[in-house]
Amino acid sequence: MTNNNNTNLQEVMPTWLARIEDRLAHWLPRPSRYNRNFHQAMRYSTLDGGKRIRPLLMYATGLATHQNLDELDGPACAVEMIHVYSLIHDDLPCMDDDDLRRGKPTCHKAYGLATAVLAGDALQALAFRILATDPDMTSDSGIRLNMIATMATAAGYQGMAGGQAIDLDSVGKKLTLVELEEMHIYKTGELIRAAVNMAAMNNPDLEAARAKGLNRYAECIGLAFQIRDDILDIEGDTETLGKQSGADQALGKPTFPDIIGIRESRDKLRELHQEALDALADFGNEAAVLRDIANYIVERIK
Repeated sequence: MTNNNNTNLQEVMPTWLARIEDRLAHWLPRPSRYNRNFHQAMRYSTLDGGKRIRPLLMYATGLATHQNLDELDGPACAVEMIHVYSLIHDDLPCMDDDDLRRGKPTCHKAYGLATAVLAGDALQALAFRILATDPDMTSDSGIRLNMIATMATAAGYQGMAGGQAIDLDSVGKKLTLVELEEMHIYKTGELIRAAVNMAAMNNPDLEAARAKGLNRYAECIGLAFQIRDDILDIEGDTETLGKQSGADQALGKPTFPDIIGIRESRDKLRELHQEALDALADFGNEAAVLRDIANYIVERIK
């Protein structure tokens, strides 16, 4: 399936969201065959919710680099499953102890602690299985291996897990701005960057300058995403956010408004937004959806 490059996020989002939902359901345990609480928990946490930012970024990068998006369905599912697994584990009582996620009870509240841990573990394993075996992906084993390595790095000690460890160690402490940025680059930014870079590497003919621009774009929107989250934690309401507002403040977690102030956080958000757009200077209309996603990230209300 190819796409018209003269398009925007509003036009493609409904189709792309339906597309990723369908493919996620395809890979998850099917209720007709697997119907234990454990399997239900995997589907409960993955389907019918979430902004799907990472799959959207993957498709938008594919569009910007003139790819057949059918080859990116598997990687898009894999990245989203890694994200969902991280949310399940982050919500556990030993981590952030959250009761609400995506407007419904968190996985451990709905299915119990042990089942939630196992559901997260299984989603992580399934994500790598998809990258290794999806028949619709590229037949180039080198590209597959690079995608697997990129996602593993983004999920591990140099990515989400490492960022979460810093986050837990930082509760009640006053971090410097550099330390706070490092934490969020790992915890949030690396998987966003992986989504863009995995899609970019699927086009082996992509010019180095464009690949570098996409990487910088992803770095900027990854950090911008977290700053916007920190602002919404203060200014948003629980019903709109789909999770408990003020949770970071209640836990004594360091945030951008806490470290540099709300006005300066907004200034930083605008700077990163502009840097992200500037990074796409080598692209024309084919990167319009990527630009729209950057706009969405800094303007979103949940």
